[in-house]
Amino acid sequence: MTVIEAIQQGSARLENAGVESPRLNAELLVGDVLRIHRLSLVLDSRRELTTEQFLALEEHLRRREAREPVQHILGTAEFYGREFRVNRHVLVPRPETELLAEWTLQTLAASSVEAPCLLDFGTGSGCLAITLALEQSTASVHAVDISAEALAVAKVNASALKAPVTFHLGDGFAALPGGLQFDGIVSNPPYIPSREIAGLDPEVRDHDPLLALDGGAEGLEFYRRLATEAPAWLKPGGWLALEFGDGQAADLLRIFGGAPWRGAEVRKDDTGRERMLRIFVAG
Repeated sequence: MTVIEAIQQGSARLENAGVESPRLNAELLVGDVLRIHRLSLVLDSRRELTTEQFLALEEHLRRREAREPVQHILGTAEFYGREFRVNRHVLVPRPETELLAEWTLQTLAASSVEAPCLLDFGTGSGCLAITLALEQSTASVHAVDISAEALAVAKVNASALKAPVTFHLGDGFAALPGGLQFDGIVSNPPYIPSREIAGLDPEVRDHDPLLALDGGAEGLEFYRRLATEAPAWLKPGGWLALEFGDGQAADLLRIFGGAPWRGAEVRKDDTGRERMLRIFVAG
């Protein structure tokens, strides 16, 4: 079987299995077994797969047909131009979270604080914390997660990318040492209402960790917690930048509508949906 035949046949199989973007997925899987970037496949389109490569591809396709995320099969996901290790213990990084990172960096650029102290609340793979540490070299970045397995993945990523992040294991702010004060806190907390988990795509429902998905009865549990607990950990004039679910903007503006919060701003993702909130505490 040639490379082009493998891509065509793999794409057809994945389309029949209901996989979104089957051609892209097939190219990624073929590229992985050949150990080349998918953009180089066109140069090797007539190359024949070895028996070992064919069998490896068959296993990849079988897993993807079963709706295992392609990132789990590859073991990596790209975020902000960097490669991060991922597995079933961490949420696969989403494009919306890249926009949250970008907005956070814009907020830092507009600030007069030269060496900001930042917290990634619920770090998962560490993609947000690590990106902020590498893009804002003067920042002191902390990250917390309740999952020891997730934190282990984040530490591997930080080590591989040489990112100076201080990690804390435990339940939110209770895991942090006393005396810490942050200029900004970023978070992509769980925001799916519990009753909606069963209706999610198989890639999410069956493979992303439930801890990273379930936001309680209304999907707002962690936002209420942040609205109440975060002010004590923010410096005067500090800010909170959050990702949230489609249709939750009005609820979040209500949750953060009272003192000490001020200056709420909502931003849309690339599809025009409101998906991010930034809000300040009184200075």
